[in-house]
Amino acid sequence: IATGSSMRAAVEALRARRPTAVMVAVPVAPRETCEALRRDVDALVCARTPEPFRAVGAWYHDFGQTTDDEVRRLLAT
Repeated sequence: IATGSSMRAAVEALRARRPTAVMVAVPVAPRETCEALRRDVDALVCARTPEPFRAVGAWYHDFGQTTDDEVRRLLAT
């Protein structure tokens, strides 16, 4: 997570389906983003909140883009 905007949109979409709970777990995010998102979910785990954060991609060996076809395939399983 960087700013949290996409995750907040995902949480909002999930809430519309009336789940028992919404939990978010991410490997890395800015501390401020985790603190703000924590108010919107039932549980949140941010494995690392480095200072300074700089960029999400800096924390991955491979930060390639996921195609729409890959997402569809993963959601279908």
